[in-house]
This record gives sequence, structure tokens and C-alpha cells, in this order.
Amino acid sequence: MKTYSAGPGQDEVYEVACSLCNSKSYSLFLKGEGFRFVKCRQCGLVYQNLQPVIRDLENRYRNNYFLYEIKNEKNFFNLMKLGLKDINFDRLTSGFARGSHFLDIGCATGMLLEYMRGKGWDVRGIEICRESAEYAKNERKLSIFIGTLKEAAFPDSSFSVIHLSHLIEHVPNPKEFMAEVRRILAPRGFAIITTPNIAGLQARILKGKWRSAIPDHLTLFSKATMKRILEESGFRILKVKTWGGMAKGMAAWWIKWPMDRLAKIFGFGDVMLHLVCSNSASTLKGVRHF
Repeated sequence: MKTYSAGPGQDEVYEVACSLCNSKSYSLFLKGEGFRFVKCRQCGLVYQNLQPVIRDLENRYRNNYFLYEIKNEKNFFNLMKLGLKDINFDRLTSGFARGSHFLDIGCATGMLLEYMRGKGWDVRGIEICRESAEYAKNERKLSIFIGTLKEAAFPDSSFSVIHLSHLIEHVPNPKEFMAEVRRILAPRGFAIITTPNIAGLQARILKGKWRSAIPDHLTLFSKATMKRILEESGFRILKVKTWGGMAKGMAAWWIKWPMDRLAKIFGFGDVMLHLVCSNSASTLKGVRHF
């Protein structure tokens, strides 16, 4: 099943260069109804071209998106918790003082932030969908900035942990975005980035029918292109995890179960998580470095 997408609509579109290496040389990679993804001939980044203007993108995240988030929030929350478990988050952050600052960018209805607050974190969120943000503020009493990360304009080194799940693929300029994440991350803090894996088995098999090949995703990353963006934005990669060997309904359970296990072991999963720190941070004990 495809991931939710509000587009394409009657958007104003324009041609863009590769946001990673700025090359304008590309080849068609895959296409669907009303959109196409190209692959940069210079660095291999897969991105949507032509691309909607930012105003039209922001208008996609309104009440229908909020209703989708509300309907699926428990499932999304459980998946995020599993991702945190995969990187031993509690042990990783055990030395942080109670009340350390945790930011969730693209926090939706705030279920993860509510959970982290209960574990002693001082939590903040950013959400572009006003309806989702208002729900999080009113129902969960959370501090949410409605808008983009750049508009939030947090001070330098504001957060010990910055979390973004299925967000970076929606961002027009991911390299510039990650540089801003780097600016507001504390010197010994961590950032956690989860996004679909264009080099995963499902993407390779399904191509344009892959669930993450949708109009709302502007960039589809592989581990290689994500590595380059993160390193050029000032990060050091500590761990990479993938999961999701076969989608539900794609194969019988006796095939899906071992494929899902193998995806974690060999890194060909449908979704990938990168745990990073500042490249200027001192060596961290108990963390495998890549």
C-alpha cells in the first residue's frame, strides 16, 4: 500500500538542480501519475524533478493529513519506539541529565513527545500541519512550533537529542536542512534520522509502485547519498539500521519473516535509521562508529 500523499495537485512546479552536488545532469529513474523521480548522474541522488514550489507543498499538510495522522498515530508511535530500541536509546542517553532537551521535527500529533516527556525529557516539537500541531498543544499540552525548522530559529546548541522520522524526504533542500539541525544540536548530542531506503529490496523490486514513490516525497535516499549529506552537513555517523524486508501482503509470512530479519542484518530494508553526532564531538563510549 502506498504511503499517504496529498499530491499531485494543481501545483506550480519548477526544475531544480541536485541538492547534494548541484549538478543539473540527470536521468529518469522512476515515474508515477503526475510526478517523476530522476537520478543525478554526478552523485546518484534520487529526487523529484520537476518540483512543487514550497508554498504549494505546505498547503498539502492540512486537515486531511491531520485525519491520517490521528488514525495512524499509535502505529507510527510504535514504529518509532522500535527504532529507538534498535539503537539502544535509553542506554545511549543514560548519562544525560533529567530535563535535557529533546526536539521532534515533524512531530505530528505529539505522541512520541508525550512519551519522552514522561521519561523526564524537556520536549519541544515542530510541525507544519497546523491541525496536527494544535491537537498536540491542546490535547497533550505540548510546546509545538507551527512552521519550518528554519522559521523556528532556535539558538545554537539548543537540544541534546533531535529526532526526525519520515521527514527529510519531504524537505526541498535536505543538505541545508541538516546543516540547521547541526547548528542547534548540542556538542555531545545526537540526531536520529529515519527515512525510506531507495536502495532497499522493496524499492528495487517495485520501482514506481513502491509505497514511498509518491508526490509528497521530494528526495529518496540511499545509505550512500544519506552518508554524503550527513557528513557534508557536519555530522559523524554512529549507527545505521534498516528494517522491512518485505511489505505486508508482498509475500507469505514464512517468506516475509526471515526476509525482515535478514534486512536488519544485511541492511537492505525498506526504511533506514541513521544515528549521528557532531563531527567535532569527542569519541563516545559504547557506540559503534562507521
